Amino acid sequence: MTIRLLCVSTADNTDRILNALVESSDDIELRLHFGNDMADFKASSLSRMDTRKGQRGHLMREQYYAGENYELLSSPIFKESMERTVDQLFRYSDGYRYRSHNLKNLQDYLDYFYILSDTLARQIKEEKITHALFFNVPHLVCDTILYDLCKCLGIKTVVVTQSIFPGKYFSMQSVEDYGFFDGKKSKAAPMIIDQEQNLDLFYMKAIGQAPDKGGSLSSKGLLNVLAYILLKKPGMFLRPIQFMKMLKRVRKIYAGFPKWRDPFSRFFHENEMAYFEHLMEFENQQIDIEQRFIYFPLQLQPEMTTSSLGGMFRDQLLAIEKLSGILPSDVKIYVKENPKQGAYSRGPFFFHRLNRIPNVVFMPSFANTNTLIAHCEAVATITGTVGWEAIRKGKKAIVFGNTWYSSFPGILRWSEKLKYSDVEKTKIRHAQLEKIAGALVNACHDGVVERHYVDIDEGHDVEKNIVSVATVIRGILTSEMSPVFSK
Repeated sequence: MTIRLLCVSTADNTDRILNALVESSDDIELRLHFGNDMADFKASSLSRMDTRKGQRGHLMREQYYAGENYELLSSPIFKESMERTVDQLFRYSDGYRYRSHNLKNLQDYLDYFYILSDTLARQIKEEKITHALFFNVPHLVCDTILYDLCKCLGIKTVVVTQSIFPGKYFSMQSVEDYGFFDGKKSKAAPMIIDQEQNLDLFYMKAIGQAPDKGGSLSSKGLLNVLAYILLKKPGMFLRPIQFMKMLKRVRKIYAGFPKWRDPFSRFFHENEMAYFEHLMEFENQQIDIEQRFIYFPLQLQPEMTTSSLGGMFRDQLLAIEKLSGILPSDVKIYVKENPKQGAYSRGPFFFHRLNRIPNVVFMPSFANTNTLIAHCEAVATITGTVGWEAIRKGKKAIVFGNTWYSSFPGILRWSEKLKYSDVEKTKIRHAQLEKIAGALVNACHDGVVERHYVDIDEGHDVEKNIVSVATVIRGILTSEMSPVFSK
């Protein structure tokens, strides 16, 4: 049987893997490719709503209502799909992008969801797609709707995504399978886990853990302030007093946070300024490590780990509210903001809602995460790596979403039936943890599918990686190989 493939590949390295897969397989035809300028259609132009084209033009050109999204609209996942899409589209709105889309209200978002899902469904059906390949967990609007459509149309999907283990990546046929792993029968060698060793994550290198206040406005921060004024409020350049007042507020924010914190290095907006001014109020918060507490570090938003893998708990406050409901009165929830977070999903009502939860204590930005893990009764997270850090050190973790370590000892998946007594009586046998971790690493595929992880893959061979990954993907597409995760 000929495989008529749809693929979402938005990076040069995965494009090369895709080309190798198709060129080496007589029975695989690439019928639809969503990605960069060289793909059939430019994926980002659909989320940013601009006119940039792919090799077959722009997807929305000369389109009309066809009713081809019926399977999705009538499916049980319809509301979840629509909510997830709106969440992902919101990251490209006026408050979070200098060059934003023009969606202004809920109806605009819903209208665009219906238009885009109908247009994408029509392309899938016209090309008679049989299989779909995603080079990451779908989380960027276009890929999310494509994934949901494929599931509703009964099209086989394959998702590959990088692991935190150097030179290893995961695979699954359904995002819902992520983290479901049974390594009991594996004969792989255990992973030696030093309980005293802290994780050294390359993407957290610039994050400090000390209260060294007194930062100063960075050049990146200043450029973003100027870009905001130029694009959003150019008239402010004619009102120097107002401009200087804004700069004074900006400098005060920098001075109120640790030196490693660069609040406006990526983006500046008046909402961002208000967000950081509110955070400053907690910088003198005392940390009582003798208090019984659950440690809940908030995850960065918008990110795949929340918007896609979190399910309903992409709303992180909902998870904290649920957690609060099962805790004894003398157990607090120590909530710490993500050190890379901006104002996205952190408006005034977020903090008001958080403040309404009686047993929540909000941590200052310099609170040491390793100290908090060491002294907590358990960690709670949507899908964060902090859960893995916790069980490595013998601490239990409550997980609300789908994450790669969900099947490991010491992990309690959230359910409405979970009681705090379940948390208290859960034990972690370290040898058992080392065994299943070793089994999972052994079951992973060798290679890199996320370009940012190349630097931690010692001796990475680009050409060898392309062939290796393409061979594995072909095996999973044809069912000759099993994916890493499967329910």
